[in-house]
Amino acid sequence: MSGFIEGFLMKRGKEDARYHPRKFILSEDNIRYFVKEKKDPKAVLKLCDLNVAFAPEKTKNPNTLQLTYLKNGITRHIYVCHDDPQTIVNWYMAIRCTKLHRLQIAYPSANEDELLEQLTQDFAREGWLWKTGPRPTDAYKKRWFTLDDRKLMYHEEPLDAHPKGEIFLGHMLEGYSVRIGVPIGTRDHDFTFTLTTPERLFYLSAMSSFDRDLWIEAIQAVLNKPLTSYHRTLATKLMRKRPGPSLHIFSTR
Repeated sequence: MSGFIEGFLMKRGKEDARYHPRKFILSEDNIRYFVKEKKDPKAVLKLCDLNVAFAPEKTKNPNTLQLTYLKNGITRHIYVCHDDPQTIVNWYMAIRCTKLHRLQIAYPSANEDELLEQLTQDFAREGWLWKTGPRPTDAYKKRWFTLDDRKLMYHEEPLDAHPKGEIFLGHMLEGYSVRIGVPIGTRDHDFTFTLTTPERLFYLSAMSSFDRDLWIEAIQAVLNKPLTSYHRTLATKLMRKRPGPSLHIFSTR
């Protein structure tokens, strides 16, 4: 499939649920979209920082893609759809093929299996969890969590344009772990579990013990995998958004 494709897709508004026609162009190493064809692009999405997945369940539209990419060290979600299902499939395949080519150029020493792992992929897990802040007085708040490769993001609502916070998941030998329950003295809430990172402990709670086990299993699978050069680059880009010597890449919200 060609590394070039262009056409109109319906894009969900950043601040509202309405969809608007936008011109999209995939070429070289990016995707550009335009509010007005003869103006500069509204946004440029670099393929090296982009994931794309079908999103029919969240949007209630079978012909929808979720584009997730980094902009200035912060993740942005864009939802696009089309009346013709084949058009959406064509965009999905074109993005995958073009991204593979760009990864081969960016990481010439990487083997093919390693590069294939960095291609667009479905989210390992998504759903509602309860999350509390680091202070004992902090209450648990319901958040929509998305596990995207080594990024664990949480949002107020499933279709938010930006996550409220992002947690990079490193390797288990580098200070990352996940376990059932919370430490003594920490407020408990239903089916809790603790995610440990070098910077902070995250106290989370699932809707059921079964759901908690699935989240722990999914996160542990990520922590078990060694970091690739691509992942270390991703961690650096995420960490840039926090000033100062502390490499925090999350929000307390």
